[in-house]
Amino acid sequence: MALWGGRFTQAADQRFKQLNDSLRFDYRLAEQDIMSSVAWSKALVTVKVLTEAEQQRLEQALGVLMAEVQADPSAIVNSDAEDIHSWLEQKLIDKVGDLGKKLHTGRSRNDQVATDLKLWCKQQVSQLHHGIVHLQQVLVETAEAHQDSVMPGYTHLQRAQPVTFAHWCLAYVEMLARDASRLQDTLKRLDVSPLGSGALAGTAYPIDREQLAGWLGFASPTSNSLDSVSDRDHVLELLSNAAISMVHLSRFAEDLIFFNSGEAAFVELSDRVTSGSSLMPQKKNPDALELIRGKCGRVQGALTGMMMTLKGLPLAYNKDMQEDKEGLFDALDTWMDCLQMAALVLDGIEVKRLRCKEAAEQGYANATELADYLVAKGMPFREAHHIVGEAVMEAIRQGKALEALPLADLQKFSMLISDDVYPILALQSCLDKRAAKGGVAPQQVAAAIAATKQRLV
Repeated sequence: MALWGGRFTQAADQRFKQLNDSLRFDYRLAEQDIMSSVAWSKALVTVKVLTEAEQQRLEQALGVLMAEVQADPSAIVNSDAEDIHSWLEQKLIDKVGDLGKKLHTGRSRNDQVATDLKLWCKQQVSQLHHGIVHLQQVLVETAEAHQDSVMPGYTHLQRAQPVTFAHWCLAYVEMLARDASRLQDTLKRLDVSPLGSGALAGTAYPIDREQLAGWLGFASPTSNSLDSVSDRDHVLELLSNAAISMVHLSRFAEDLIFFNSGEAAFVELSDRVTSGSSLMPQKKNPDALELIRGKCGRVQGALTGMMMTLKGLPLAYNKDMQEDKEGLFDALDTWMDCLQMAALVLDGIEVKRLRCKEAAEQGYANATELADYLVAKGMPFREAHHIVGEAVMEAIRQGKALEALPLADLQKFSMLISDDVYPILALQSCLDKRAAKGGVAPQQVAAAIAATKQRLV
């Protein structure tokens, strides 16, 4: 049953109906539509459209429908209803007869769907925030177990300076903290109720919208009816939040794909998150991580698609806005799936400490330490930089590590170099010296782990 029809003398073409009907995806708003309908029934009592007894009958019937929906949400899609709103109204009429026809008084599907979607988004923010925090906790646990796992840090995918696997984990904790912060900011702006805005000009009944918003758990009602039914900023913001966080997860995946490669061999992934080859029996592929990286693109696409949908729309509601749901639903589902999968990947990861240390000792990652050593002896940094570059060239020519060069060879480049240089060039010294806040020194990493654990409690 459609919620319109008196104006029409012909039935909708089946092809149009298939394009127009949204029940196949907006059934996910069933619980929210019931919640907003209960609140609206209470509001109708305050303006004497419904009696207390009628409202109680409606609320009881809506409660029964809520239980049915929660038991089997997908059963809704077997209906021939146009959308979740027409499905709910027909089900209500089936249960309470003509009384069910009174509920839509003063309300439009425009403010109804805007309200339902905001209620759904609020629920998703809570679940996504939990997913982010869980991944942060797993990263911190992994960091705590690998504070002594020294590995190369990279710039331009070239070995740069030594870090620890713990420090790498904590970098992603920080990225996720910003993701969580963006979600909370989004929640502040979406926590306003459109219900009572009608189709575009407001409701004709003297509803107390402050009270109505409170019944639904919103902080306040919206301030302009035109904006209320037109606004999809919360959809864009959530898609943007998802897109940014998926970029972080994609980078996380890419790092681990490289660390897991035969060329790096810093980690081995659990069998639970890898697959094999149908042809090459020796293969163990990092499919979970590749899927996280790949799914980043579909979330970016959802954000771009919604931006393009909204960019030319006049006020107020237009059917184009029906396109807000499929992309949003898919993007947030994908984001949550990838947060959970990232945590699962870390759950069974094996960090190959010896191999990581060997790699950190290669690539002349201690060259900056030699330059700093010369600076401490009074040499200007730019001159020290040039001299160390020449020393590295000599080490490469000899096929040796920088710290393996004899003192006589080092002194060819500067007589300021003496025996006290060798402890400076040791791997542990490279870490220990970076003791400023946020650095890779063991005490800084330990402090960061402790602070993060306290923050995530």
